[in-house]
Amino acid sequence: MDKELIISSQDDGVQLALLEDKRLVELHKEKNTSQYAVGDIYFGKVKKIMQGLNAAFVDVGGDKEGFMHYLDLGPDYNSVSKYLKLAMNGDASAATLNDFKIEPVLEKVGSLTNVLKVGQPVLVQVTKEPISTKGPKLTGDISIAGRYLVLTPFSNKISISQKIKGSEERNRLRRLLQSIRPQNFGVIVRTVAEGRTVAELDADLHALLNSWALMTEKLKRANAPTKVYAELSTTTALLRDVLTDDFNTIYVDDANLYAEVRQFIKGIAPDKEDIVKHYKMETPIFEQFGVQRDIRKAFGKIVTIRSGVYLYVEHTEAMHVIDVNSGNHIKAGTGQEDTALQVNIESAKEIARQLRLRDMGGIVIIDFVDMNKAENRKKLFDVMSEEMKRDKARHTILPLSKFGLMQITRQRVRPAMEVDVQEKCPFCDGTGHIKQSLVVIDEIESNLKYLQSSQNEKRYTIVTHPYIQAYLTKGGLKSLRMKWMRTYHVWLDIKPAEKYNLLEYKFFHANGDEIEM
Repeated sequence: MDKELIISSQDDGVQLALLEDKRLVELHKEKNTSQYAVGDIYFGKVKKIMQGLNAAFVDVGGDKEGFMHYLDLGPDYNSVSKYLKLAMNGDASAATLNDFKIEPVLEKVGSLTNVLKVGQPVLVQVTKEPISTKGPKLTGDISIAGRYLVLTPFSNKISISQKIKGSEERNRLRRLLQSIRPQNFGVIVRTVAEGRTVAELDADLHALLNSWALMTEKLKRANAPTKVYAELSTTTALLRDVLTDDFNTIYVDDANLYAEVRQFIKGIAPDKEDIVKHYKMETPIFEQFGVQRDIRKAFGKIVTIRSGVYLYVEHTEAMHVIDVNSGNHIKAGTGQEDTALQVNIESAKEIARQLRLRDMGGIVIIDFVDMNKAENRKKLFDVMSEEMKRDKARHTILPLSKFGLMQITRQRVRPAMEVDVQEKCPFCDGTGHIKQSLVVIDEIESNLKYLQSSQNEKRYTIVTHPYIQAYLTKGGLKSLRMKWMRTYHVWLDIKPAEKYNLLEYKFFHANGDEIEM
């Protein structure tokens, strides 16, 4: 598969478009004003405890307090709390955890009031960005993500991505990590680590341990609330997570950002440094690579598929709802059932793309075209499952219900991507109402009458929408044009302009100069 990343630097931040086989599949925005990022670690302070919810609100220095449930504390919270005290006191062992004694695992069922108190300093990590009126969601289960590994302190466990299937490779990675992993630091082996050498994994592990040491140093002199570890920017985090061998080009339209991306790629994949290209053409980068066109076509409530099938996408506070419509789809099968299957399969492929593109999370309900045969419903489920394998967000797909509904739950860590593809109507200026066409005709005649009384020229040209032009010239000698020429003793040329809106018109002198009305 051919993959390209298009990076556009804009006034309010950076926009990234991921293309697979020249087709837009992911769109990310990194705003300059963004306050929180998933993965950021904060030294916060408990603001209030809600006993009924068994949860706490934590001040992490932003406009909205973070929310953390008892279950979000994580099994190693007792160890995290002990580490925090050591780090605040400047204990050198906190950076290496060499002599650190891991505390007993926190009980799965318990009361938050027995663990936290109002005003208590806590070390927390952002797991979800603020969505709607809600503040960021927090966890006490701290981890730091790298290119190939995820560092999980206060654990000695090695976990390997389930997407790495070969038992021989899984055993190799487990043995390798066991030999280089320091005491009291667990690791999660990411999918992209498959086939990597010990040198590559060791370099990634040392970078993560260095980040941990720097965070520990910050905690020594930190005052709550403050950020003590910043996740990579959206640009570099996306590169870290999606960069694979089939990635062939990265285009960047800003010189400083180009240098930053190139330096980052050099650090994580030196052999791919040359795929980063500095885009210097005058045409906006998204226009040049067709991204803007894809955005206009893919966002909005109605998404049309080439075959004539279209999706109706609706977002509510609780869920996303997608309705599949066959439109003018040609019935190429032997009957209604085959046609329904074709429509649903095409729709499933586009829906899988839409989930990634809009980053829809939570509950997604899809109303497919009804099918009677169980084998066709199974086939549709298999297609959707296969298409969703490209989605890195955690998700669950349920088979079609007897009503033809499919439910998908997808991990939500940030607000769904919303792009306004609508423009203000040039006819009504967004009001939903336009003048009657007869009123426009009266306006044109009134302006003609005024021009003749004030300037008394022999000839004018009126340029207007083709519909209005046809209305004024219809009937030959009995047309309105001829009537006005006889009434006002002037020669009129009425010309059509397709780019004009229905109610737009302009007057011109005989020499071609526009008349300001």
